[in-house]
Amino acid sequence: MLKTADYDFHLPQELIAQDPLTDRSSCRLLVIDRNSGRFLHRRFNEIGHFLRPGDLLVLNDTKVIPARLLGTKKDTGAAVEILLLKRLGADLWETLVKPGKKLRAGAEVVFGDGSLRAVIKEVLPDGNRIVEFHYAGIFEEVLDRLGEMPLPPYITHKLQDPSMYQTVYARYEGSAAAPTAGLHFDRPLMESIQKAGVDLVYVTLHVGLGTFRPVKVEDAEKHVMHSEWYRVTPEAAQAINQARAEGRRVICVGTTACRTVESAADENGIVQPGAEETSIFIYPGYRFKVMDGLITNFHLPQSTLLMLVSAFAGRDHVLAAYEEAVREKYRFFSFGDACFFTDDLSEGTDR
Repeated sequence: MLKTADYDFHLPQELIAQDPLTDRSSCRLLVIDRNSGRFLHRRFNEIGHFLRPGDLLVLNDTKVIPARLLGTKKDTGAAVEILLLKRLGADLWETLVKPGKKLRAGAEVVFGDGSLRAVIKEVLPDGNRIVEFHYAGIFEEVLDRLGEMPLPPYITHKLQDPSMYQTVYARYEGSAAAPTAGLHFDRPLMESIQKAGVDLVYVTLHVGLGTFRPVKVEDAEKHVMHSEWYRVTPEAAQAINQARAEGRRVICVGTTACRTVESAADENGIVQPGAEETSIFIYPGYRFKVMDGLITNFHLPQSTLLMLVSAFAGRDHVLAAYEEAVREKYRFFSFGDACFFTDDLSEGTDR
């Protein structure tokens, strides 16, 4: 049994980062040898020192949409919040609603001046709602006007600059949450590591709020993952497969990039192009088929993401590194600091 309690750790509240750094790449970086558990303290803009010419970085180019809508229930005027999770059709979405008990099938919600309305079509077993939207014009333009950036529940105030919750390479709209490991990259850093011979390739996974969903069962293997849509282009699949065939490292930027390539790979580790849904749950005992290194943030206690990292680097090594990060007052979660799980702690020359 995979005990959820075995992935707990003490985290002081003050270490949960509430705001992003203005200089994205200036955050702290804990570099961890996944085989020995040894680690080094650095800054993220020094990550190029630990990359080799020929390494391939896999980045998730999804873009967060202003998915949080605040409205009123048409018949009562009660305040309602609808969070867009997944697009099911042109005007049909799977959503998370608050307060759930008041929004049964048939209920109608009005937003803003009434130019956007939502009708609850179905209540799903997990409590999510299927919602049909009615509006005039282009939905994305209406959403840009009326929606807000959806921040994780542990962020307690509104973000002043919504662009700071987007990666600089975000391209395809569809996420309810950012692939936060990528928030640390700025354009100069990306250019410098490319000049040093590191290749970049992009995949897309639209991040749902299942990312933040806690594991509530004692046996973590019984936890049900929400599915998320991903796409790997033929060009991206070819680049990843070629790197592996040539013995070059494939390093994922974030757990979403990891889950994408591992979902798209066949049993021989060959990444297949295509667009699919994935509900892959990676935990200790999983055999990685593609990924050789992982750049990621510090994750929530007892979370599926902490289990994924532990599957890659070993639970004891990961929890020891987290204890060190707490001791050294690293910043945690979406706007926090980063770590790089690698197989090589040797540093190259400055780049």
